[in-house]
Parts: sequence; C-alpha cells; structure tokens
Amino acid sequence: MTAAAFHRPTLPPPTPQALAHSERLQALIAGEIAAAGGWLPFDHYMQLALYAPGLGYYTAGAHKLGDAATGGDFVTAPEISPLFGQALAAQVAQVLAQTRPCILEFGAGSGLLARDLLGALAQRGLTPSQYAIVEVSADLRERQRACLAAYPQVMWLDAPPHGFEGVVIANEVLDVMPVRLFVRTADGVNERGVVLRDGALAFADRPADDSLIAAVASIETDVGALPAGYGSEVSPVVEAWSTQLGDWLAHGVALLIDYGFPRREYYHPQRLMGTLMCHFRHHAHAEPLWLPGLNDITAHVDFSAVAEAAHRAGLDVLGYTTQAHFLINCGLLDLVQSEHTPQRAGQAQRLVSEAEMGELFKVLAVGRGVDVPLLGFSAGDRLGRL
Repeated sequence: MTAAAFHRPTLPPPTPQALAHSERLQALIAGEIAAAGGWLPFDHYMQLALYAPGLGYYTAGAHKLGDAATGGDFVTAPEISPLFGQALAAQVAQVLAQTRPCILEFGAGSGLLARDLLGALAQRGLTPSQYAIVEVSADLRERQRACLAAYPQVMWLDAPPHGFEGVVIANEVLDVMPVRLFVRTADGVNERGVVLRDGALAFADRPADDSLIAAVASIETDVGALPAGYGSEVSPVVEAWSTQLGDWLAHGVALLIDYGFPRREYYHPQRLMGTLMCHFRHHAHAEPLWLPGLNDITAHVDFSAVAEAAHRAGLDVLGYTTQAHFLINCGLLDLVQSEHTPQRAGQAQRLVSEAEMGELFKVLAVGRGVDVPLLGFSAGDRLGRL
C-alpha cells in the first residue's frame, strides 16, 4: 500500500453507458469528499462505491454474478455447481431437526443457492415453512424472484428479524462490508482515505483516531508488533454485524461462508499489502478507486474477530473449518459418485481444491441452543486456530 495515486489497471474497457454511470457516482463521491473537508475515510468511500442508492455496485443494475460470457464480474460457489447447495443441505437438515424449519439467507446472489438448497431438502422430505432473504440489491432481488418462483415459502425482508429460529446462511456476504484501512508507521498509526488530486480520486493518509489506534493495538497484542509501512484493514461493520447476530438468532445456527483467515494468519508480517481486492469482468485487481460503481470491492474476513464478536453477543462458537472439509463432511463425494460425470467431478474439484476455493474459503458456525456436534465440522475442525 502506498499513499500515491493508484495505477490504472489494464482491463477490458467499460461501455460508454457504464462509464457515464461511474462518472455520476464519482461526482457524488467528490461531493462527499468536499463536505468532509477534503478527505474521506476509505470505509465511507467503500460504502458509497458499493451501496450508494441507485449508483453503487450492488444497488444499481450491473449484472455482477455470472461468467464472463454473460457480462458477470465473478462467480460464487452456487454458480459453479448445485453440488454446493446439495451438500449444504445435509448440515441445514441436521440443524432444522433441532429447531424451527425456517431459513434466513443474507445476500442470496442470483438465488441459485436457495433453489438448490430447497430442492435438496425436499429430496430429504423436509420443506422449510419459511425461507427469508435479506437483499440490498434491487436487481438481484428480481433475479432471485425469477429463480425461486416455484417456492411460495420464499419471502424478502428489508432487515433481519429479531428472535429468529432456524438456520442463518451468509455466503460471501461479510467480504463486501466496508473496511477501514490503516498503515503502521514508525511513530504510530495512520488511516488511509480518499482525496481528490488534480480532479482524480487518490489515496492519502492522516493520523488515525483513537478507535483505529485501539484496533491496531489489539491486533498487535495477538500477532506481535507490525513493521513500519505495514498496511491492512479492519472492519468494524463486520464486527457489528456479528454482534447483532446475537440479537437476531434466538435458537439455531448461523453458517458464515467466506474467504479469510484467523487473525494470526490475516495479519501475518509478510502480508504487507492487506487483502483488499476488486473484480471486474472476471479480472481481479487491487485498485478500488478505478471506476467506482463498476467494480466489486472486497476484503478477506478476520474470522477471529467474527467469532469473538458473536461470542460476546451470547452465541456459541460451534465450528470452524475449510470449505473443502465442510463439504466433504456433508457428503459431497457421495453426491459426485451418485451421478458421476466429468462435469460434476470438475465442479467438485473447483469447490474443494486447495488451488481453487477449498482452502481459502472457510465456514464458521455460531449458534444458540443447539448442542449436537455439527456434521460439517466432524473432521478438520480448526476452532483451535481462532
């Protein structure tokens, strides 16, 4: 991380319409920078870039999910294969047997995970009475409605319910929550924000406030002193969401699936540049100031912070493992064998391979009132690493 203006990545050019859309969002961001006195914290910028009403990446009409041929920017596990939802169904069914037959999904993407999960549960003779989706993207809601038209128990909520009983699912949700950027210096801690320089968006640092200094001090208590020049991120939004989960979930289990690390791995001294990453037309790059509104902006998840926040909120931390171990524990290999084709074998390989999603993606389970050992963590549980 440097505080200099970013280098424009060499990526496929946007259409004139997309470019005009980004320019409207940049004008809004420029106004916010001016109103803030010339410097905007990065988490505020990220919130606008992803969620500004009608202009942000997730609140405008960009296609987002899907392969490059359909104009998507990235794919998630449910887009890779129905095997993901079918294996997940084994874990969901186990929990629903202990609580009410209700499911709450955050950020349901194209709706494929819900469709695959409901179909697999029906094959097990289990029909949830309610499948609620919390979705901030209007265009993704429409895609979900079309995908799930055959399931009358599906409903959409603007906010999570309180006192929910059942299974909560958040697949690739935490990674798109805004983060604060920090840089360790020889004299203290700086916060990285966004300014206008010669009419263009650029990074600039200023001394961190007490809350960010305290967050970095807490990290260093666990991992040791970070070297001067070390840059990374923290996400108060993710921690707040994990804390609120303790209020939303009265009885059941939340399954949080995302890419990330325990704190000691996340803030390893060799990871000098943090984990911030963007996606545009299936090209990954690390320049979040390039064409805001047209890029997905993500950061890896500090699963230690998530687990700690959930525990402080009264939830039990029930399991933590890799996506590969979780899916195999839930019967993925049996599913492949039951209908063995080269295509399904290739899909399964993408889901569990260390070189693909299997190791980088993790599954964290937290819950309340469920005391049976969870199927998905029966082998390879890494709770001790958190």
